[in-house]
Amino acid sequence: MTVETKMIEHLPFTTERVIAARARIGVIVLATDYTLEHELRQMITLPGVDVYHARIANSPQITPETLRAMLPLITSTANLILPGDTLDVLAFACTSASIVLGTETVAENLKAAKPGAATTNPAFAAFNAFRALGAKRIALLTPYSRAVNDFVQRSVEEAGFEVPVFGSFNEPHDPTVASIDTPSLKAAIARITEGNDVDAVFISCTSVRIAASVAAIEAELGVPVTSSNHALAWHCLRLAGVTDKMPQHGRLFTV
Repeated sequence: MTVETKMIEHLPFTTERVIAARARIGVIVLATDYTLEHELRQMITLPGVDVYHARIANSPQITPETLRAMLPLITSTANLILPGDTLDVLAFACTSASIVLGTETVAENLKAAKPGAATTNPAFAAFNAFRALGAKRIALLTPYSRAVNDFVQRSVEEAGFEVPVFGSFNEPHDPTVASIDTPSLKAAIARITEGNDVDAVFISCTSVRIAASVAAIEAELGVPVTSSNHALAWHCLRLAGVTDKMPQHGRLFTV
């Protein structure tokens, strides 16, 4: 015997914004990146602040040429994040590509997808972090090859900062960079800061795993420390109007 199903459609409902009720942050992540999402989850933990990702195709070999190849893909990748809806902040999470392409060019391509969102990238975030910390003389540490490092140093100096010391692992393979261990990073930071008069340390590259150690390293060095992911998380929060102090993440998160 067949029972006829009674359909009740167009049931009434009301809505509320629970997820991302406080801030909605979108991030374009490199296809080769093992680290960024992990570190953002460690730092962006406030209720009502949520992060949405889309991955952009890229080469695991980081060169100026492979970085430039991402430019035509930025807008289309951003469009994959909550299509048809808005974001408070939209970030392109590649430091070296943002520098090689130019932060203004990156911002224009992000705005093409989400016109109402504030935009940032790790390089732009780092420059804002240096200013917020009152830092002028920056010790730089990167994993990049010399060709990329030249772009990085020039961009930091053109932004109005001095680079008295620059250290590099000279490792162009992005997945390998993600595997560099904490003792190696700490040793490199100690090497570039020893005997040098610097106001802050910046570790460039979203693949580098260092955010969880920032506060401890600062306590040892006595100067502020930030990294691509660390500065990006802070800047995304501040652009979204989230000004909570989180000293457990280091000095930057107190300003």
